[in-house]
Amino acid sequence: MKVHHLDNGFSSEKPIVLTIGTFDGVHAGHRSVISVLAEKAELIGGETALLTFDPHPRMVLYPENHGLKLLNTIEEKRSLLANAGLDNLIIAHFDLDLARLTPLEYVRGLLAEGIKPKEVVIGDDHRFGRNREGAFDDLHEMGVMFGFGVTALDAKHVKAVRVSSTKVRGAIEEGNVRFAGELLGRPFPLSGVVVKGDQIGRTLGFPTANIELKDELKIVPGNGAYAVWGRVEGKEWMAGMLNIGKRPTLNSIKSTIELHFIGYEGDCYGKTIDVRFIDKLRNEKKFSSVNELSAALKKDKITTLDILDKSKRPEL
Repeated sequence: MKVHHLDNGFSSEKPIVLTIGTFDGVHAGHRSVISVLAEKAELIGGETALLTFDPHPRMVLYPENHGLKLLNTIEEKRSLLANAGLDNLIIAHFDLDLARLTPLEYVRGLLAEGIKPKEVVIGDDHRFGRNREGAFDDLHEMGVMFGFGVTALDAKHVKAVRVSSTKVRGAIEEGNVRFAGELLGRPFPLSGVVVKGDQIGRTLGFPTANIELKDELKIVPGNGAYAVWGRVEGKEWMAGMLNIGKRPTLNSIKSTIELHFIGYEGDCYGKTIDVRFIDKLRNEKKFSSVNELSAALKKDKITTLDILDKSKRPEL
């Protein structure tokens, strides 16, 4: 996949079939769009492209209160888009000047005079231009004006739920990582660097890696214990139990993300760990004693191994 910055110009020797959006999560619906792009591009000997924006528009429009939590870091998104088969990622710098463009100015500047697509494929709810005033009918009329085709796609559904990044974020915040994975079409990812913890897990027989996130905008599942696959520095995937929360039994104040690799005794400090969430084991709970907590962890281990035994190791 080639990455372009629209401010530096964009040109292609092949006709471009384009889609537009944030594509946060690169979920099942997004990949359906990319699949349609590929089919259309093959028919005309062209290439696929996604026009996206950086920084995220909400960070520009609501700098003091954007409330933004994203499903993917930039690195994750690029990897997922490439894996989905996208040929070109085109990044446009988003600022207030771009936000003020009318739908016509937006289409003329970014599409007709910028990317020059042969066809544009969008979701049926896509909006564009100042105050999101532009809709499919507007883009279709402008396509006729500027010489490109426009196709709208119906939303993809999973278990009668319309797939959207908002739905995925809601599932993750509730801790329903299994359903989030179904909407995404793969396990929800998280990565970070291992930092020094208080090492209490070692005294319980469950040493943990204390994970510090790389990106403060990355959404984190709700508090609780999870069955996960994890790996260190991109090596083999291993079974793991991960806890998110304040560890009420230990009277901790700070919320942490702690991962115990089952059967692994290596040193992880300062190393990057990737995690893929498979299912939730239980909610966060204050146990009556450390012994009761230790017994719960042993039960969690059995449950985790059973869950992961029925789950394929991640491909990404």
